[in-house]
Amino acid sequence: MAGGKETPRQKMIGMMYLVLTALLALNVSKSILDAFVAIEENTQKGNIAQVQRGNGYVITVRSEKGALEAIDPKGNAQKIKNIDAALDQMDNINKATAEMIVMIDKIKLDILKKSGEEISKYKNNDELTILWEKYDESTPETMCQPIRMNLMAVAAKDQYDVPMHEIIGEDIKKPSAGKHGMKLWKGLVDYRREIMNLAGSYTWAGKEFKVDVKDINSYKDNADLTKQIQAMVDGEDVNPDDKETLSQIYNRLTKQEKNKVHDQKDVHWIGMTFDHAPLVAALASLSSLQSDILTARADALSLWKAKISTGEYSFDKIAPIAIAPSSTRSGEEFEVKVMMAAFDSQNQPKVKIDGEDKVYTGKGGQAIIKRSASGASVDLKGTITILNKQGAEKTREWEASVPVITPSGAIELTELNVLYRGYPNKVEASGSGYETISLTGTSVSVSKSGSGYIVKPTGGKSATLSVTGRNANGDSKVLKKGTYRVSNLPDPVLFWGGSKSGVKGSRSSRALLAKYTPEIPLKASFKVTKWTASAPGLKGAPPQGMGGSLAPAGALISAAPPGTSLSITATVVGPDGIARQIGGSWPL
Repeated sequence: MAGGKETPRQKMIGMMYLVLTALLALNVSKSILDAFVAIEENTQKGNIAQVQRGNGYVITVRSEKGALEAIDPKGNAQKIKNIDAALDQMDNINKATAEMIVMIDKIKLDILKKSGEEISKYKNNDELTILWEKYDESTPETMCQPIRMNLMAVAAKDQYDVPMHEIIGEDIKKPSAGKHGMKLWKGLVDYRREIMNLAGSYTWAGKEFKVDVKDINSYKDNADLTKQIQAMVDGEDVNPDDKETLSQIYNRLTKQEKNKVHDQKDVHWIGMTFDHAPLVAALASLSSLQSDILTARADALSLWKAKISTGEYSFDKIAPIAIAPSSTRSGEEFEVKVMMAAFDSQNQPKVKIDGEDKVYTGKGGQAIIKRSASGASVDLKGTITILNKQGAEKTREWEASVPVITPSGAIELTELNVLYRGYPNKVEASGSGYETISLTGTSVSVSKSGSGYIVKPTGGKSATLSVTGRNANGDSKVLKKGTYRVSNLPDPVLFWGGSKSGVKGSRSSRALLAKYTPEIPLKASFKVTKWTASAPGLKGAPPQGMGGSLAPAGALISAAPPGTSLSITATVVGPDGIARQIGGSWPL
């Protein structure tokens, strides 16, 4: 194809080869672009959910105000005033968020328009229309909803000149000040500072709280970022109840300003994010940023909702609760906790016991009563009193009965209620009223292990365990006896690296493991002895291997097209010596 004389037939074959290569490249590009469209669609749906989550907090606080005004507006004047203050802050959070959402939507519309796309009309759920729904401009709350778009209708999905030129400019290290990118960066940093102040700096119940917000745009890694944020929110003027959420908000809105991209250092985040990004990829990145902003907004609103809903006497019904231990031993001290079902941490109950003049008070909305056990049971009853919203006392009766146990025994399998063949089942045996306790069984071997026992079935489909108590004088008694099913260990799950079957795998990993997922709390180790791998489009014999290395399948893993799956069938052996055949599949 390059040099030498060629026949017309050879020239035609060469030209067809070039055309085929170009078509294949276009097909791969289309698959990638369609993937960005799918990501954008999921992000938009997630953004709608975040908007609704934040709106739900506002609606709850407004409903709380309405309920207080309906019950007693004059008596609840201070509480209504507090709610109004909270609603003002929530409205300011919505205003700041709406400004960012609208700014980002304008960037989207601008790069769509300059790419030659039709953005003059909105038509909901129309496959041929890009713009489906515009936000409601009536309130800041409704303007937080981004424009609903359909990127599948975009014609120039692979257009990247316009996004680069309009967002970055000429230099990815120093995006142009007049372009969208630096305005977006400044807006994000300013929004982060504003939302942190709106969520963490305020006066409440006569006390002033303040978070000293700093601009953290450079950090070594995520651990360093977390450390810097923690130092900021750990200020002595920050409300301790806000610290965790404030950290989440700041972390979500923080981007590394200068980055290393391939061999280039100090590449600005704007340049790194939008450099050579196709139109649909740039739009998806902007929607992802909106997702971060809307999640931060919902978290900030949740802090104000929490100040109103549960800490301000918001319950309208009360019910007494007495919490006592299910049993106690003769001569031991025990506690009974008495509280209202709904309570305020600043409003402590007063508890009385019938026949006594003493009033029991505590903290955290509960009073604690201590008694010594005697007889067959200890029975208590009395009254509990707490203040309602208007300051009036509400009194209810309560009662509790604590049985005093007699010598008895119990068996507990600490992992499962079944004994597994070939596995060291951990069993704890307990009993009271005797100096020593022992565990024995039939169709099993029993050995002591720390404070418990190791039980291994020796055959059959069932086994029996017995707890026996003994005293120094030689008296003994079987306190508990039970029959348990004997089963094989359940099959493990195949993991490709850190991904279990059914979860997207990492092409760089070559480790194949077999183990239990957290739903099976057994500590059993499995060894992969051999495996066979396959994927759509495989030519030739499927790769095979011994042990847990997928190195022989490296070529197959690298060549498998995106959107397909890698399938593996493996033989694994567990502690019971049984060889099991299990399979797994991982999306690529």
